[in-house]
Amino acid sequence: MSRSVVIADSSCLIALDNIGELELLPKLFTKIFITLEVSTEYGKPLPKWIEIRTGSRANNQIEKLKILDAGEASSIALALDSTDSLLIIDEKKGRRIAEEMGIEIIGTVGIILEANAAGLIELSGTIVERLESANFRISKALRSKLINPDRRV
Repeated sequence: MSRSVVIADSSCLIALDNIGELELLPKLFTKIFITLEVSTEYGKPLPKWIEIRTGSRANNQIEKLKILDAGEASSIALALDSTDSLLIIDEKKGRRIAEEMGIEIIGTVGIILEANAAGLIELSGTIVERLESANFRISKALRSKLINPDRRV
């Protein structure tokens, strides 16, 4: 992965934690930042390698961000303040807004694919089953990509 700093929304933390793969994040990235709102949504004690930060631009972007939940909005605000960071966000509306604001994004499935490319995790139907049993919604195209990582989506 080309970025050393990543800002995570709660969906990624929850999904990776639910499948026992939360430790992929510090193996892929040097620094992992979240906001207080994301910490609250995550609802569990945070690993020591996650740092809580606050974004200052939320007020400047309030109109676009108010249609999102607090975690997504605060994560986007933090990403706007952070140069050369990557935002992990899964919700479609949040992804669209982040991209419109020029933020580079990746989703939980993208993190899993990066971990596979780095030799940290083996991809198979079981990873899909584990995500789905943890109530993580995966599109057919992304499901296929997880089972067949060499196939283009």
